Amino acid sequence: MPRPSPSLLRYLRPYRGRAALGFLCVAGYIGTSLWTPSLIGQAIDTLQAGGASADRFLPLMGLFLAASALAFLVSIGMRRLTLGLANRVEHDIRRDIFGHLTGMDLAFFQRERTGDLMTKMTSDLSAVREMIGQGLLQGARITIGFPLAFGIMFATNVQLACVVAGLLPLVSLLFFFLIRWIHKYYDACQEQFSTISNFAQETFSGIRTIKGFALEERQRGEFQAHNEEYIRRNMTLTRIEEPVWPFMMFLYWLAAMLLLLTAGHQIIAGTLKLSVFVKFQFYLLFLQWPMLALGWTANLFQRGRTSWARIRTILEAEPAIRDNAAAEPGTAIRGDIAFRNVSLRLGERTLLDRISLVIPEGQCLAITGPTGSGKTLLISLIVRLVEATEGVVSIGGRDVRTLPLDGLRRAVGLAPQEPFLFSDTLANNLALGLDPVDDALTTHEERITRAARIARLSDEVERFPDHYRTLLGERGVTLSGGQRQRTAIGRALAREPHLLILDDVFSAVDTQTEAKILEQLRPVLRGRTSILISHRVSTLRHADRVLVLDGGRVVQDGTHAALVAQPGYYHDLDEVQRLESKLEEVG
Repeated sequence: MPRPSPSLLRYLRPYRGRAALGFLCVAGYIGTSLWTPSLIGQAIDTLQAGGASADRFLPLMGLFLAASALAFLVSIGMRRLTLGLANRVEHDIRRDIFGHLTGMDLAFFQRERTGDLMTKMTSDLSAVREMIGQGLLQGARITIGFPLAFGIMFATNVQLACVVAGLLPLVSLLFFFLIRWIHKYYDACQEQFSTISNFAQETFSGIRTIKGFALEERQRGEFQAHNEEYIRRNMTLTRIEEPVWPFMMFLYWLAAMLLLLTAGHQIIAGTLKLSVFVKFQFYLLFLQWPMLALGWTANLFQRGRTSWARIRTILEAEPAIRDNAAAEPGTAIRGDIAFRNVSLRLGERTLLDRISLVIPEGQCLAITGPTGSGKTLLISLIVRLVEATEGVVSIGGRDVRTLPLDGLRRAVGLAPQEPFLFSDTLANNLALGLDPVDDALTTHEERITRAARIARLSDEVERFPDHYRTLLGERGVTLSGGQRQRTAIGRALAREPHLLILDDVFSAVDTQTEAKILEQLRPVLRGRTSILISHRVSTLRHADRVLVLDGGRVVQDGTHAALVAQPGYYHDLDEVQRLESKLEEVG
């Protein structure tokens, strides 16, 4: 069943009481602001009648000050309520975006640019917040203020009211064209901002490669080009938006001049009271901000609508891999792992072709093969990072698609081929798969130190400035490639999983360290289902069974001794690595 399209009303609904109170404050502010001109008019009439006594004039001034104070208080209230509501809605949307993104499948993040996702969570979300906060606040002032002010003006003097109202068609015509243009150019600006964010993110993430190839000047040039394009698009948008404010000021002063000319003749002719003219000046002054804010508010709503449409593309996205309706939480993930006629296709390409094999519970299976033969894809099917196009992958006789994703992945300790370490302490990185706590080292010290010892990391940790509490920096930048791989091994071991998968985690480790790690690993692997992916025979030979993949198919399957004795990829691999070892000894 497709996910219903998310609506902003769903986020506003929990705060409808706060919104209603905010609108009441807006109405109160407008009501008191429009009452004060009437008090001033009465005061002028009193002065003209020669009644400037304390009995009549001072009470009017007292009411004027009280109304002004009340307007001041409710104006504070309306801002706190509406802008606070906008911040709460922003919080809720950001929470849902992050939660939804963490539930998306791997293919989604391979399609989407990180910079684009970050722009939607920051710049676009800020535009939505402004639309809700200032947009609703100023929109309410315009929606309530315009009809009420013009109603009072028409009730006071129809001719003068028509002079002011005659300018409204010009405003409507302006915004009819303005809104269409803003949508088009604002969307283009946000797209270019996403490009800049993505370029910067990739540049800083790959700074080692950039410096290694001396590409700094090229990157600066490309960034400059992206930045100039962003400025160009923003300037186009600015040329559309900026004339609005001066145009609204022009309309205000035009209305003031026409009002003066019309009322002036009537006052001289004696057909209009001075107090009526003064009241109309105050009403026009009151309308000044709504008239000026009309363009700004229309801009906020158009930007907000465009940004919300971009955010909705995230919230409407559906993960291709999700929990089956029949999945039962708490299901034990144990037993033999079986692949029955499993194929994986991507478009016209066949990545895995009709693989059938059984990995008995407790067996240590090694997988090798040429680069691109499908080794990582095969283990990705077990934890459902990708889904088989045909066939069934099962654990303990149960199709993995019927197992709860959370339970399935918690049962697996996976050290990936390219380990990702977070900008946190070494202890927290090692304890990543354990129950979250404030201080992982204090709570999970035994598991952390044991995992680090098996991964041959503990001796080096002692030389770190803060030992296990040493901050690693973004992506573990302060560690060497071998240390990052060993940290990934330790992180997988700390979970004490039912199934341990080590995906080519010795590629950055020297053979002596590899041998020491494998020596420590043997007791851990005993009685535990484990899968080792490697190109090194020195790693593969420790497994109970070796599988050779080539072109997405199983081409060899047997023990190390059996495969070495028969012609094929494994025999050739062993011969080449033996020769390399002898050459190193001679050298």
